[in-house]
Amino acid sequence: GAGKGTQCANIVRDFGFEHLSAGDLLRAHMKSGSPDGNMVAEMIKQGTIVPSEVTVNLLLGAMKESGKQKFLIDGFPRNKENRDAWEATAGYDCDFVLFFDCPEDVMTQRLLGRNEGRTDDNIETIKKRFKTFEESSMPVVEYYKGIDKVRWVSSVESPEDVYAKTKAFFDAM
Repeated sequence: GAGKGTQCANIVRDFGFEHLSAGDLLRAHMKSGSPDGNMVAEMIKQGTIVPSEVTVNLLLGAMKESGKQKFLIDGFPRNKENRDAWEATAGYDCDFVLFFDCPEDVMTQRLLGRNEGRTDDNIETIKKRFKTFEESSMPVVEYYKGIDKVRWVSSVESPEDVYAKTKAFFDAM
């Protein structure tokens, strides 16, 4: 809803990062039909956060399989437990957090209009996801803000304008 997918594709194209979407990895995992995948499916349907070890292991596996060294991890960490599990398992932290700021009404309108066939793109789940984000993810954003690792971009503008601001952070690396 904030345009992360569009912006990530631009970053991959221009800077050679491997884009890993925690949500896409989780959705593929839930389609596997395994008990773990079924548990993930139910949690996503409810708009709740999947156990950290599941997501961390999916991300680390995808990173290894990619053969690349630069990663753009989309939708992670979602909470303090995710962040702590990442640091404990991976042994390092991110260079920075790219935060696309999008008001709830704009995000809702975009999500309902994107028509990707996702089970979590309905008004009830969107409201739950936004509430979960505010309660669980914003404290993580605030943590990274406190150590000067947040790069903030308003995502209300056109995708081109959002990318011009986003690109500047990667140009500065």
